[in-house]
Amino acid sequence: MSLFPAPPAPKFADDQHAITRDRLRYEDVAQDGRLMPIAMPPAMSGLWHAVLHRHPGHRAALAQGVLPILTRLTIATAEQAIRIDQPIESRAGFELAHAASGEARLFMNVWAEVHGASGRIGQREPGPLALAGRLFAEHTFTRPFAPPGQRRVERLDVPGYPPVPEASYELSAPATAAAAPDGATWLDELSEDPLDVVFTLDQTDSNQHVNSLVYVRVFLEAAQRRIAATRAWQIRSRAVDIAYRKPCFAGERARIWLRLFAWNDLVGAAGFFAAPGERDRPRCFVRVLFGT
Repeated sequence: MSLFPAPPAPKFADDQHAITRDRLRYEDVAQDGRLMPIAMPPAMSGLWHAVLHRHPGHRAALAQGVLPILTRLTIATAEQAIRIDQPIESRAGFELAHAASGEARLFMNVWAEVHGASGRIGQREPGPLALAGRLFAEHTFTRPFAPPGQRRVERLDVPGYPPVPEASYELSAPATAAAAPDGATWLDELSEDPLDVVFTLDQTDSNQHVNSLVYVRVFLEAAQRRIAATRAWQIRSRAVDIAYRKPCFAGERARIWLRLFAWNDLVGAAGFFAAPGERDRPRCFVRVLFGT
């Protein structure tokens, strides 16, 4: 299921993982019961509410204005159909890490799986729990409300967390999320989507900027427009890889730059969001994969 590269989940400490149950929305699965990648990120919420909300290290870091900010999200969903009318089981955990490159950066990495009752909605009895999708979420510790130049976090000097985590993490450059997978073939040239993206308050969240998943939704629509212009395919998104560099805010405009690629029996799109005059400084980089 690892369509885009992501580090394997470690063995989590006892106080760093949770298994929770929740319900999906109807829009979270396709008509054949396969899970949408955009439905995966809420699988992390159980970890935040059941573990991190009470974790002494997390609480102490928040008290000092140190937050783990989402900087990369890699998602893949399975071909397994699951029942939308049955609860799902989310299995999530986190690990703290330092940058393996020697750069003084600290991370809270999260892994999550969604398991659902196998089968499709109907009168038949639900089948056993089956894996429907996996997610990796890179969070970088920062002081988002500190003055510029004081936001980087190089040590976690708080009770409950080690000053420098023992685990190391191979950080990938954000621009790698706009690259085609190894062995893929580009199908066209990089060019702008013809539609402006105009961000409104409807697309923001309590973090005071555009919600992280809005970029995924809008990019998927742009990629599907590009694909539909060249071929008539009945496709479903299978995987997403997005790296965030700088947030967008309500009232801002952006353009999507993208190009298509073919990889095995899948078609994909890769590119970035850029504000006017900022093509060389994208706000985020995105790549997606579609299958039938």
